[in-house]
Amino acid sequence: MRRVATIFFLVPALLVPMACRSESASGGTDVRAGTDTHAIHVVASFYPLQFVVERVGGALVSVTNLTPTGAEPHELELTAKSTAALADAGLVVYLSGFAPAVDAGVQSVAADHALDVADVAHLDLTYTPIEGGQSDPTKKGTRDPHFWLDPTRLESVATSVAARLTTLDPADGATFAANAAALTKELEALDGDYRTGLASCSSKVVVTSHNAFGYLSRRYGLTQVGITGLTPEDEPSPDDLARVSAYIEHNKISTIYYETLVSPVIARTVGSETGAKTMVLDPIEGLVATSQGSDYFGIMRSNLANLRIGQGCS
Repeated sequence: MRRVATIFFLVPALLVPMACRSESASGGTDVRAGTDTHAIHVVASFYPLQFVVERVGGALVSVTNLTPTGAEPHELELTAKSTAALADAGLVVYLSGFAPAVDAGVQSVAADHALDVADVAHLDLTYTPIEGGQSDPTKKGTRDPHFWLDPTRLESVATSVAARLTTLDPADGATFAANAAALTKELEALDGDYRTGLASCSSKVVVTSHNAFGYLSRRYGLTQVGITGLTPEDEPSPDDLARVSAYIEHNKISTIYYETLVSPVIARTVGSETGAKTMVLDPIEGLVATSQGSDYFGIMRSNLANLRIGQGCS
């Protein structure tokens, strides 16, 4: 069950003009606020959006990630300090429907300077549980937010971030556009590697610890079967585990994928019961010491390497 997010507000602090602020949630300098930097202060709700903003903005932005290192962003709770950072930022980049506390905080203190990437990312995939935990994109259900695992969907987000930064800093608009174009080129190359690397595999069924890989699966011709739902804190019932185990055994699935920010116990338990091995498939919701890569591209390429092994790709 999802925990109820708690948001604290420092009302007096919000009455202070933004230009007078000098500290962000991470102790840095806010947008155009001090004499030490001319960087635009951007608050990103979690790592994939931080990555895009840093790549597009470069040295012209200072980015605060609302999600602490090692925390699961679905469960993010805002503190007084992070709420103040939302209010003070020159730009807030977030994904509506992903973290309820962030949605509430943005609507309360940052609605006039926020970029919601949900529309530009074209979130057209919904998740409806069916037998075995498989996601059926043709039926109505809960909107799947994990768009960044299809690298082509990050391209439009980069373009939108560049446009919003340009409204704050028109003189550097050409730099933002060039950075977004360079990032797009890298994302296109990554997409090509995935299409080639997953074109010929002995198994097209990907069994994951939670249903975070719907966009990746649809892009590259795979079928996702998740042990839990769209959020990793969803607890599978004994019946759910029995159905998934039966599906794995019936379809001779050799690999179950688990992730880095949540416990692998469930995936390993199902693996031990069915004889399937376990490997990491990272939804890249945050970076930790055990991440198989130092940034988005590094982890995506590690994911591809693991998929090629786990799915028996040639």
